[in-house]
Amino acid sequence: MEELRLEARRGRALVEESREIVVVLDQNKRVVAASRRARELVTGLEEGALAPAALREAPLSISYEVDGRQETIVYARDSGDMAAYEELRAGFTAAVSHELRTPLARVLALLETATLPGSDVIELVEQAQGEIDTIRELIDDILFLSELESGHEVVGLGTTPVFPIVVEIAESLEEQAARAGVTIEVEADEDAELPLRPRMIRVVIQNLAQNAVRYAGPGARLLLSVRHEEGGVELVAADDGVGVAEQDAARLFERFYRTDRARASRGTGLGLAIVKHVVTSAGGYVEASGALGRGLTIRCFFPDV
Repeated sequence: MEELRLEARRGRALVEESREIVVVLDQNKRVVAASRRARELVTGLEEGALAPAALREAPLSISYEVDGRQETIVYARDSGDMAAYEELRAGFTAAVSHELRTPLARVLALLETATLPGSDVIELVEQAQGEIDTIRELIDDILFLSELESGHEVVGLGTTPVFPIVVEIAESLEEQAARAGVTIEVEADEDAELPLRPRMIRVVIQNLAQNAVRYAGPGARLLLSVRHEEGGVELVAADDGVGVAEQDAARLFERFYRTDRARASRGTGLGLAIVKHVVTSAGGYVEASGALGRGLTIRCFFPDV
């Protein structure tokens, strides 16, 4: 009985402290429980009373059975949040359409050129394959980011030693880095752990490293470091390459945002957005600093829990 009471209190706290509008309804659409934010924003919301029509018709709801009784948990947003979400969704859709249209136009142009007399067909087809690889990478990143934001992809389940993964990623990128003229070095506390699944650590480190390999420029040195700091663990990717303008540094984590140099290189414009989402979902934060000609440093910090 004590265990059941504990579970009941835990469930009540999960609903109560949610930052979203969360309401539990019984089979007659009457309110069983509601989060504090729901009570603050939804007029006429009282336990035992019929839920307002807007909640009864909310698109995001989950039905389940408890001790033979049917209940529904409803998630909603206030009108301001919904308007902002719709604006963000529309902007994201437009950006995706633009980003896909560009490589598709290149593929079409290359294939049309390949039909002309005297064309180097093999070279043109190889270039077209490169553009298709870009499209595939973009689609994969869009789907992965969507899974992260929808909660379908779990970011953290306990902690994971990070040193072996940093070494693994650095070694896997050696050939690509050599072609770009970038040297990768690793410095890490071997006992450091991050509150992420191994796959998510690989995603973060690989995106940080590839960003430097693609854009730091020939002769650059990339240092991947993981160390204990006061209050947590930090993961840093610091290069001494061409850098970015100071006004660009704060925008590097925006979806599809790329500096002028980055626009001339292959890349989806989503790598650092994915890094930010994974890090913040695990309770950490990420920041970028640098200047033109003085490299770029991206710091991810994970506070102790």
